[in-house]
Amino acid sequence: MKLGIDHIPYKWLEEIINLSAERIVVVDRGGIVRYINEAYCEFLKTTVEYAIGRHVTEVIENTRMHIVAKTGLAELASVQPINGSEMIANRFPLIVDGQLVGALGTVMFRNPEDWWEYKRKIQPLLEELKYYKTKFEKELKSKYSFNDLIGNSPAFSSAKDLAERVSGSQSAVLLLGESGTGKELFAHAIHNNSTRASFPFVPINCASIPEHLLESELFGYEDGAFTGAKKGGKKGQFQIANCGTIFLDEVGDMPLSMQSKLLRALQEKEIQRIGGQNSIPVDVRVIAATHRDLEKMVEDGKFRKDLYYRLNVIKIEIPPLRNRRGDIGLISASLLKKLERKFHRKGIELSAEVIEKLEQHNWPGNIRELENVLERAINVLDGNIVRIAHLPLYLRDQDTETESICEFISSKNEAVIKVQPLKETMALVEKQSILHALRVTKGNKLEAARLLHISKTSFYEKCKIHDIAYPGLE
Repeated sequence: MKLGIDHIPYKWLEEIINLSAERIVVVDRGGIVRYINEAYCEFLKTTVEYAIGRHVTEVIENTRMHIVAKTGLAELASVQPINGSEMIANRFPLIVDGQLVGALGTVMFRNPEDWWEYKRKIQPLLEELKYYKTKFEKELKSKYSFNDLIGNSPAFSSAKDLAERVSGSQSAVLLLGESGTGKELFAHAIHNNSTRASFPFVPINCASIPEHLLESELFGYEDGAFTGAKKGGKKGQFQIANCGTIFLDEVGDMPLSMQSKLLRALQEKEIQRIGGQNSIPVDVRVIAATHRDLEKMVEDGKFRKDLYYRLNVIKIEIPPLRNRRGDIGLISASLLKKLERKFHRKGIELSAEVIEKLEQHNWPGNIRELENVLERAINVLDGNIVRIAHLPLYLRDQDTETESICEFISSKNEAVIKVQPLKETMALVEKQSILHALRVTKGNKLEAARLLHISKTSFYEKCKIHDIAYPGLE
């Protein structure tokens, strides 16, 4: 004996629908209500008798049932305002014998109180999600504009004007300059002034990421691509920067193996995750920066020629601070404003003697070194005026350091120069340069070696030769 739904009384079926589907409505292809249960009518403050036979838009506020009945496309977990509350509705096309005959709609919550209870439970999660989303988006926004690039010297003004002119372009930009000259600030300003400003700005320091991690950082990986891979995979920085700008800082330190993969991504405008089979299209503008001589690296086979020409569409050379000494006063004033906020101070100024002393220095660490000097001065400041005594010892004694190379001995009205053997003079200059670099970088050996344009191995060897026992050096 075959049993089926025909053996269930109608009243039973109606009660089953009320209990299982909560609120339910059925319309035909024309959007006419063919069935609606009591629970739904009670919430709508209407009756079954009134609703049946009417167009669904006359019965249910903000409904889309008639649209689903025509398109045959389901709409799941859709937020629908009804009677001043927001319900979660599901809408399904009704297909019978292969034909679209209408649509079925259900509401997930039995009454508004259930919805508010549900909302109360998920609200903390939504707020936490919103917090992290806002934080994430804020971190991917450019922080500086062209107003933050301080200086009036001809070389700097020329670089700034060129950067501002090309900011609206989509072409790659290559920023060249010594460490600490403000290449990243230029990159931020270019992005902030571009048509991509509302999209992510993603900075990557190619020198700080280990070679074996650089590919996954740039292009991401699929689930299970390697041991320890994050479940579900990971987006690469190129995907995160889609429609925006990716800033490749220290691109000259990128290994050759990665250079070819970067070139492909730039040429094809697509990337492939580690362990993935599909290409993912990306639309990013690339701004690259380096303190290295890329042309020489190309000649030496240490940097791909094709990648160099791909990056070097618009080249902007940022002058070192020693070539724009007239800007030191303006830059110092701007840095002091920034440091005042950090230290909760106001009205700090530089004395005329300090400005003169700062303008005499060669600044191998450029603006980064200048900021370190001013921060150090504020830490020992007992008033609002920065004086010579507040400067680091190496700046106060820079004249003495120079005289230690060539000692001037006054004899009557003549200056007699005491000449030392060239080998000793060069050794003394080398030792002082290393000590100065260590002071500038606060003992950071790798950064000091970079400032001196020598390898870390050579740096350690020279420290041993000159018997330099700086804190942190073994």
